[in-house]
Amino acid sequence: MTIVASVAQPRFSSGLVLMTCGVENLVQQGRLNPAPYLCRHFSGDWGDLSDSDKRQNNAALKSGEARLFSSYQVSPKLTLWIITEWDRSVTTLLLPDEY
Repeated sequence: MTIVASVAQPRFSSGLVLMTCGVENLVQQGRLNPAPYLCRHFSGDWGDLSDSDKRQNNAALKSGEARLFSSYQVSPKLTLWIITEWDRSVTTLLLPDEY
């Protein structure tokens, strides 16, 4: 399933946006709205990462030579990961246990 999110000024190209079966199930059940997390990711808000991981993302954003990774604590028992591949061809939403 492909999702489209609108970001006023995205900091990078998303490529094709996909979600895993686990994320799709949560969306279909009404337990997850991925749009705000995609907007945060595309704007460079990397979510709940360490400062070191955020610096790595910022360096990858400048160099264009590494993937971009975000982690968001949606609820106490639900974490959403978003990964944009190094070449910015694909962005995937997934749950940590699907990695």
